[in-house]
Amino acid sequence: MTENIPSLNWLRVFEAAARMENFARAGELLNLSTSAISQQIKSLENHFGEKLFLRHARSVELTDAGHAFLPAVRQALRTVEESAASLFGEEKGNTLTLQSTLVFANSWLAPRLVDFSRQHPRVQLHLTGAYRDQDFQRAGAELKILFGPVHRSWAQCDRLFDETVYPVASPDIARSAKNIDDLLQHRLIQISTHRINWNQILHAAGINKIPTQQLCFCEDTPMALAMAASGYGVALARAPTTDDLVEKLGLLPCGFSPGLKSSEAYYLVYQNVESLSVAAVAFRDWLLAQVGKK
Repeated sequence: MTENIPSLNWLRVFEAAARMENFARAGELLNLSTSAISQQIKSLENHFGEKLFLRHARSVELTDAGHAFLPAVRQALRTVEESAASLFGEEKGNTLTLQSTLVFANSWLAPRLVDFSRQHPRVQLHLTGAYRDQDFQRAGAELKILFGPVHRSWAQCDRLFDETVYPVASPDIARSAKNIDDLLQHRLIQISTHRINWNQILHAAGINKIPTQQLCFCEDTPMALAMAASGYGVALARAPTTDDLVEKLGLLPCGFSPGLKSSEAYYLVYQNVESLSVAAVAFRDWLLAQVGKK
C-alpha cells in the first residue's frame, strides 16, 4: 500500500519548484542548493517513471503529468500543515508571493495590508508589481491581481471590482472647471498605456478633436495624480482603485463629468483554488472580504 507513496521531502521540493518555476529559487525558498533540488526532483520522477518538469535554460515548467499531480500534492501538504498546527501549536509561518498591477498595489492594496498582517501575522508576503500585461508572464507568483477582460488562458479567477475613470484636479482648478471648455484651459495629464484615457473622456463630452497641445504624458496613475495635486494639470482618477490616494492628495473631481465606466475589471488569478497554499487561501479570503465578495 505504501510502496507508491514518495518521500514527503520530494513532495515539498516538487511543490516549491512548481510554484517558483525555477529550481534555484525553489532552493532559496527551502534553504537547499540548486543541485539538491534537481536531484530530489529526479528521484521523484524516477519513483513514478514520469517526467514532471520540462527543463529550460533559466526556468522549468510542469509537464501534463506534473500539472495533474500538483493539486493533490498541495492539498496533502496543506492538510499536514493544518493538522500539525492544530495538534502541536501555532500555525507555522508561510510565504506568499503576490504579483499585482502597480496602480492597484500602490493605491488600493498597500493602505489595507496592515489589516491583513494583523489577521495573519505569520504570513510573509512578497509583493511584486507589473506595468504591462507581459510583466505577468514572469514566474514565481502564486496569486496575481490583473486588470482586463477575462482571458481564456487563466486557470481560475475571482472578479474583484469594476472601475470608473473620471477627471480630478487641485481644488482651485476643479472648482473653476464648470464645463469642458474650462477644463481645456489646463494641461491634460495622459497615460497612453491605459485603456481609457483623455481621448475617450473628451469624446464622451462631445470633443472629437483631441487638443494634443494640451496633453502631457507620464508613466502611471499615482504619478499623474501627484502632478495634478501640485496644480500642474488635470489627471484621470480610477474609482474605486485610487479613491484613497485622491483623498490623501486633496484632489477634487471635476463635477461636470460623470466619468466613464470601464468594460474591464480587476481579477485575482490563480491556478486552482484546491491547490492554493495556506497563505494564499488566507490572502484570498481576506481580499474577497475587503471588496465585499464574502
